[in-house]
Amino acid sequence: MYDHRKLGRELGLFDSDPLIGAGLPYWLPAGAAIRQALERYIVDVERRAGYQQVYSPVLGKRELYEISGHWSKYSEDMYPPMEVGGEEVVLRPSLCPHHALIFRSRAHSYRELPLRMSELGGQYRSELSGVLGGLTRVRGMQLNDGHIFCMLEQVASEVGAALELIQQAHSDLGISASGYVLSLPAKDAVFGDPSSKYVGDAASWALAAELLREVLDKAGLPYSEEPGEAAFYGPKIDIQIKDSAGRESSLSTIQIDFHQPAAFGLEYIGADGNKHRPVMVHRAIVGSIERAVAHLIEVHGGAFPAWLAPVQVVVLPISAAEEKAASDVLRLARDLGLRAELAYADEGSLGARIRENRLVPHQAVIGAREAAAGEVALRDRDGTRHAAAPAGVVLRNLAELADPLRR
Repeated sequence: MYDHRKLGRELGLFDSDPLIGAGLPYWLPAGAAIRQALERYIVDVERRAGYQQVYSPVLGKRELYEISGHWSKYSEDMYPPMEVGGEEVVLRPSLCPHHALIFRSRAHSYRELPLRMSELGGQYRSELSGVLGGLTRVRGMQLNDGHIFCMLEQVASEVGAALELIQQAHSDLGISASGYVLSLPAKDAVFGDPSSKYVGDAASWALAAELLREVLDKAGLPYSEEPGEAAFYGPKIDIQIKDSAGRESSLSTIQIDFHQPAAFGLEYIGADGNKHRPVMVHRAIVGSIERAVAHLIEVHGGAFPAWLAPVQVVVLPISAAEEKAASDVLRLARDLGLRAELAYADEGSLGARIRENRLVPHQAVIGAREAAAGEVALRDRDGTRHAAAPAGVVLRNLAELADPLRR
């Protein structure tokens, strides 16, 4: 497996600068293309699964996090408040309080539940300098976050559906989980006490843990139980991955939360006409975009699947005489939504340009015969060569293959 920190910089995917700060990498054009493709994929997958996309600010008043419990239980990992207009505002460490407020902003009937809400949103963690590294551990991250507001009797099925969604995404991305962990409170945990690590009550925690255990057992997945690894508001399923050094970390998570619905006074009107409190299920399909891309760099060694590759097809005229035809093919490829580039004849011999673009999934070669006929001779990254065919037909096929949800 490759080290994403070295390979990512060699491929021009991301970099950093001391003037921006440690743990705050920036994305170069090729890396931005991968990130955008991944984000589009996530939004499409979630939309098909019944999620509604929202946007919320990266700032919130300190009071918001006092209500959610983050300020008393998680403030060591948060940035200090900024005074703005006589009020203290904070860079958010997570998106869940904002989503709770979005749910609370409208009246809801039991007929609307489960209500699935998702966002690709920024969040910030005050990580220590010693633990920062590449894209895996950063201070500012884009989180693929989602929250499901549902009735208690819907929780197990929603957790199961979220787990299936994560497994589908991992399969599409070429990710293999290294393990599943049921993260629980410490064995000697005290709940609800101001000095305790955990909010809520023992009964709610026990119920949440049992529901997660039930889903894992039903899915037939081997898992370990890790006391002390739960979030401050509830137990969770952590789907683990390993990096190039064999270090394990969480990529995707599912959590059950009885606390925040109560803290924010969330309600829905039940079939009996009375007010009831929903349960909040947190889930992240690929966690932070940064950590997901870091892992994908290491898994694929820069040879990304065609739908994810920063350049999907490179057009290669054999000589300068075919460059006009190559420019027309480039324009058509881009019109079809493909990420395409042209490697000009003066950049080296055809063999040299093929080697230079060896990580590009498809190479469209144009000689005199292809230029005259409006064709391209396609070469795949694995060395497969295809007979010359009309450029439009070839590029439309590639555009269709580049859709991860059509494969």
